[in-house]
Amino acid sequence: MYTLHKTQKIPVSLNEAWNFISTPKNLAVITPPSMGFVTLSGDDKDMFAGQIIHYHVSPLLGLKMEWVTEITHVEDKHFFVDEQRFGPYKFWHHKHFLKEIPGGVEMEDIIHYKLPMGILGKMVQPFMVKPKLEEIFEYRKNKLIELFGEFND
Repeated sequence: MYTLHKTQKIPVSLNEAWNFISTPKNLAVITPPSMGFVTLSGDDKDMFAGQIIHYHVSPLLGLKMEWVTEITHVEDKHFFVDEQRFGPYKFWHHKHFLKEIPGGVEMEDIIHYKLPMGILGKMVQPFMVKPKLEEIFEYRKNKLIELFGEFND
């Protein structure tokens, strides 16, 4: 099992941050174009527990894969959890937290994941999977700065 933990401060109100991050259609906005991310269904309603969202994504070598996630928990303006039901990971559990701070909001992501293919999955983790996830979250960080501005401590 692997863990990825990211935090980012953005200079917007809690309502604005929540409205953006909890709108399923916005996932495409903060995902690198190189991922070939396309939502096929499930992003037409505001987020709710039990929501199923179906995507196509091309994370490696342009190979198109299906990814189905379920929003399992939602606490308005505080957090939500998405879990993979079908896709590239053996296990994927992603917690998104928002916390109001002076001057804006702190977003925190905690992702627990496990790779398929046993020892082969363990071998590709450090040089393929982890760097790809880091790249995705770096893109997201920069996109959020572009959309909402830089946070000044």
